[in-house]
Order: sequence, then C-alpha cells, then structure tokens
Amino acid sequence: MKQLEDVLEEALNWELADLTLSSPKKAGDIQKIKVRPVIIKDRLIFQAAQYTKTQVFHKNIEEDQMKEWLTDLIQNEFKQTQIKSGDREYTILSGKKGNVTVKERKNRSCKKADKTSLEHNRKKTYILPEGTPVPFLIDLGVMTSEGKIVRSKYDKYRQINRFLEFIRDVSDKLPKDKELTIVDFGCGKSYLTFAMYYYLKIMNGYRVRMIGLDLKSDVIQHCNELAKRFDYEELTFLEGDISSFEGVNQVDMVVTLHACDTATDFALDKAIRWGAKVILSVPCCQHELNAQLKNDRMQPIFKYGIIKERMAALMTDALRANLLEQAGYETQILEFIELEHTPKNLLIRAVKTDKKQGNMDAYKKVCDEFGISTTLARLQEHEGMTV
Repeated sequence: MKQLEDVLEEALNWELADLTLSSPKKAGDIQKIKVRPVIIKDRLIFQAAQYTKTQVFHKNIEEDQMKEWLTDLIQNEFKQTQIKSGDREYTILSGKKGNVTVKERKNRSCKKADKTSLEHNRKKTYILPEGTPVPFLIDLGVMTSEGKIVRSKYDKYRQINRFLEFIRDVSDKLPKDKELTIVDFGCGKSYLTFAMYYYLKIMNGYRVRMIGLDLKSDVIQHCNELAKRFDYEELTFLEGDISSFEGVNQVDMVVTLHACDTATDFALDKAIRWGAKVILSVPCCQHELNAQLKNDRMQPIFKYGIIKERMAALMTDALRANLLEQAGYETQILEFIELEHTPKNLLIRAVKTDKKQGNMDAYKKVCDEFGISTTLARLQEHEGMTV
C-alpha cells in the first residue's frame, strides 16, 4: 500500500503523460478509464474519460482528491493500471483481495512535458487550420482567400472539422492498398463531402472514388462544377434517391448526414448489404416511431408532445444501433456537434467486425412493449439478415 501511495504521489502532476485503468474485476458498464492532466484557470485538474462499450463519459477531479479516487479504483475495480509520468513508467497489478504489485522502469521514450500544452482554454487546433486557404472552403463561402474564417460561417467551419475528426478516428479501419469507394447519401451542398475528399485524398494520400447523392438537380450540378474546378477527378455527384440507388456493388464507407426520417434506414440497409467497413450517420427528423409509440404506463410522459417526440427520436437511433450490432458492427452513438448549434447532434458510428453483438430478443421485447416497428428492421428481415 505504501508503494502505491508513493507511485501516485510521484506521478500525479502536470508531467503525467498517460494513465490507463483496464481489465475490470467485476462485470459492469465501465470497461476502461484514461486520465490526463489539464490546467483550468491556473489550477491543475485531472480529466477522467470513462469508456463503456458504446459511450465515453468525462469527469473532472480536483488534484487533492485524485490520489484517493485512484487508490480505490486500483484496489477494488481494475486489475491493471499503466502510468507514464516524467521519466518513469509503472505497471500496477491488483489482485482479488486488493493486494497490489508495482513494476517500475525508466521511460526511455519520454518527451519533456510542456506545461502550456495543458491549458484547457487554449486555442483549439483544427484539422483544417484557420490561416491556411483551402479551395473548396473558399468557394463554399466558409473561408476568405487569405484563409480567414467568415464570421457567419464559423459554426459550419467547426462542424466540418468535427466531422473530419470522426473520419480520422476510423481511417485506420480503411484499407490503403486499394481504391476506396465512399458513398455520401443526401450530400446536400456537400460541405462535408468535399472536406472528406480533401482530407483522405489530398492530405493523406488515399486512393478514393467518392459519390455524393442527392435529390436536388441544381445542387448536384453546382457540386459537379466545383469538383471539376478543383480537379477532384474521383469525386462525382449524382441525382437520385437513396432507396433506389444501385450505382455500385461494393462500398468501403457510407456516410449519411441529415437524411430525413426513414431515408436514414434505407441508407443504413444499403451500407449493411454492401458490407461497408465504416458507417457514419447523423439522423434527422425521426418521425416514424413518434406516430407508433403506445404504452399505458408511459402515458403520463407521452401526453406531452415534445417529450414524446424527443424520446421517439432517441429510441429510433438506439434501435438502429442495436440492429447494426446484430449485423456485425461495433457501434457507438456520439455527440456530433454541441446541442446549442444544432438539434441534430447525434452521430452513429459503426465499424464492421463480423461479430454479432446485439440481443435480438431484447430488441423485440422493447418493440412489443411500445408497439413499434422500424423500417430498418423490416428491410433487414426482407434481406434475411435478422432473426
């Protein structure tokens, strides 16, 4: 116990480079915890990211409470803890009865920490940095020719960069030894389609064939003109409906952003049938379940229309995520952009593993309980892909 106290006393400072607790002792929601130091208003705070199978929760812990909080987790909750701080690296193993073994070694790869990099309120570094002119952002009115962000488009600029962070996070799941086929259903004005092409092709050298699909012919014409102007030869925009599109046989990534109501379901169904490696979906206008929801016990809640509408939207996306898991995808529902900027702020991220994770019996019980049936489930049943 004294050795553990000494390690935490030594490691918990602004030079902490990595602290990860893993291998839970008991079955539960939290699978892993990662801790990093941040400085907020000149005070050292530790930020803990708590990972479940599908979500990440963050909490800030004061410096004087951190040692006690960690000691309890190490002794009672997790079997293994890895710490890198300063020039030392520690592996802490915890037994069933809380007995702790500490292994210590010199961290030869350690780089001297920069205290200023911990500033929580520092200027954010974007994937497409301000000050560097990007042709498509200039033509779409987000950026000036000098690389400055147009004030009225700053939220759009942040949204584009946030989307590219999701692309970056899944890029290692995409093969680099072949041409990637990517389809963007409901591409609209295509801010994010152009951003995705620019990031993958121009910035990172992926070979891509990218197709944007939308119903508005004038928008499609304009986007094709822009792609031609930028010499984006592998970026094509087509006019068409999600449900009837048959332009490709195999796709590596499917993106569907703000496809209205059940259009999202048709896009997800296409992605599953194509065996897409990655699916990124920001649903919109989830009306289907709102008209179906019935449950006597929930009537005191459902009688308030706006509450029922929001619950229906959340249930729709949760049920979609369950069906994706059943189809062999590791699925998360994440915050796309802050709620204050758009109510359409949830992103479904699914990565193909071929390992079925969903529980169809539980799924069906929920549907029976609330008297609901989803378009995606019916499409999958038609294809013989669900129980």
